[in-house]
Amino acid sequence: MLKATANKPLTTAMVGSFPKPSWFTQNLDGRPFTVAMGDSQYREQYLDSVACYISEQERAGLDVLVDGDTRFDLEVGGRSWFFYTIERLNGISGFRDSSHFLDYGGMKPGHILYEVQESWTPPVVTDKITGGALNFVEIWKTAQKMSDRPVKFGSICATCLPMMLWNEHYPSDEEMIMDIAAAMNEQYRGLSDAGCPIIQIEEPVHHFSCNTEPPCTDKDLAFYTKAFNRQVEGVESEIWAHTCWGNPNQQSFYWERPSYERSLPYFLEMNCDVLMLECGSNQARDIKLLEKYKTDKKIGIGVVDHTRTTVETPEMVASTIRRALEYVPAERLIITADCGFGREGLSRRIAHFKCVSLVLGTNIVRRELGLEEARCRVADPAYAFHQGD
Repeated sequence: MLKATANKPLTTAMVGSFPKPSWFTQNLDGRPFTVAMGDSQYREQYLDSVACYISEQERAGLDVLVDGDTRFDLEVGGRSWFFYTIERLNGISGFRDSSHFLDYGGMKPGHILYEVQESWTPPVVTDKITGGALNFVEIWKTAQKMSDRPVKFGSICATCLPMMLWNEHYPSDEEMIMDIAAAMNEQYRGLSDAGCPIIQIEEPVHHFSCNTEPPCTDKDLAFYTKAFNRQVEGVESEIWAHTCWGNPNQQSFYWERPSYERSLPYFLEMNCDVLMLECGSNQARDIKLLEKYKTDKKIGIGVVDHTRTTVETPEMVASTIRRALEYVPAERLIITADCGFGREGLSRRIAHFKCVSLVLGTNIVRRELGLEEARCRVADPAYAFHQGD
């Protein structure tokens, strides 16, 4: 249900995570968020960090804001993206020595992703999975009260979690996934009831599963869509579905990004208002697929690449947007990044100026289309130290 981005062509937003400030030395370490906020040092650092992220995005001129995934601890390769949720669901305990992630992409010792994944010790599913102290509502409220602009809340998709779990309870992973989806749905309903304008479900696994050996079946793809839809049942917020080709330690699983073609029709059957596609790494190569697979959903295109430290120029951003406009009208196009900026892969400065370049590039296209431009205070020459002649 379009709410936050209704009648807003070329809405700009980031995906989720931002690099953790060097002075943010506290971690949740498995505690419920509301418990940790009773720790004065954690509370001060957490609130200051969220305030920094909100301020940086507002100064860049973004329309929709995120809290930088500040709840995630500083851990190897963005481990908390998985484990914030895993550590707080009921029915999960203990640890195993290796993760299923090591089965993906032919990773071997000497590859950075092998180094990342062998440091992650997945827990065991020992009982029925039910909701725990995820505190999504309290986390979103903490950020939203810092800005009048809409703040988006994002979390990992239920279909992505089995690769970081050892299932020793359920007869099948499908049954386990549906219980995870039900637990997540409770949180998303709570967010919706509290007024959260946008909920982002991150990384439904359709596209990755199309590129495994052996590749998934059509039945698998249909199940992934069913599980996604279970997560958002009864949720009245605007729903975004984020997809990309990998982000551990700002690494993609593929140097040359695969195509979304086989997964796209199943993505379009998901009950989401916005489908986000990685386009910054390939200059919107796959956007032409929407000529074949028609949809009335909004499409979010990544125009900056989270795996590269070089900041894209506004002209590069504008060029990618123009290519997307050949297949998606401006009123249904959202401008974003390929993925989040992680905890340890990029510097804060690089992440900030990717936001700035995204807005400036979008403004170029807005100007061409006669649309209102966003004010980017960072780029205002009046505030530069050295004034031109």
